[in-house]
Amino acid sequence: MNILEANKIHKSYGNKFNKQEVLKGVDINIEKGEFVSIMGASGSGKTTLLNVLSSIDKTSHGTILINGNEITGMKEKQLAEFRKNHLGFIFQEYNLLDTLTVKENILLPLSITKISKKEADHKFKTVAAELGIYELKDKYPNEISGGQKQRTSAARAFIHEPSIIFADEPTGALDSKSASDLLNKLSELNEKRKATIIMVTHDPVAASYCTRVIFIKDGQVYTQLNKGTESRKDFFNDIMKTQGILGGVQNEH
Repeated sequence: MNILEANKIHKSYGNKFNKQEVLKGVDINIEKGEFVSIMGASGSGKTTLLNVLSSIDKTSHGTILINGNEITGMKEKQLAEFRKNHLGFIFQEYNLLDTLTVKENILLPLSITKISKKEADHKFKTVAAELGIYELKDKYPNEISGGQKQRTSAARAFIHEPSIIFADEPTGALDSKSASDLLNKLSELNEKRKATIIMVTHDPVAASYCTRVIFIKDGQVYTQLNKGTESRKDFFNDIMKTQGILGGVQNEH
């Protein structure tokens, strides 16, 4: 069952005298429970694609359906409500509030719902334990490592059990061990909770944790790779080969 359907997505910036077309008719379907990576060279449009799929930015043309709801036709107030209930976000720079504890940061998405304190505490304990950060609950962001901050960010994204979690270069600011820890946790949560995760990354190691990789080139879907029954090592090698054909992938700013 498709949880996300994007049809003929176009995105342009500028005006009719100076227009830059970034996305040129992208079609993507994501099934419920998939862990999908979007990759592409700098300037390929992968971050723009994530932004429009996640409703952070608006499309110029095309339709996006999430759980059967066409988000491209929603007014801003409707969209804010939909985001609150259905979407989770993990950003490269954590986006934690320094004045709140780890626990308070994670509970933020629940603070605008009608959930009871008892149920909120239960959800917090469960997700914080799954991500290995429960013992950090009373610490502040400036007292924990980058990897722990990103796992806090991930817990915040998962706590309200959204339909889809969008991750923008979640390992970009982490060392290799912290990145590996985070990706293992995301992979476990994907399997255990059947959570749908869509991640933009330039890192083939990060992409190898996914079940499918979509490659973007010049604003269009270039090709896709499915992991299937392959080992992570073999899938990584396939990703590297495809990157080589694309001419290499650098970090996108």
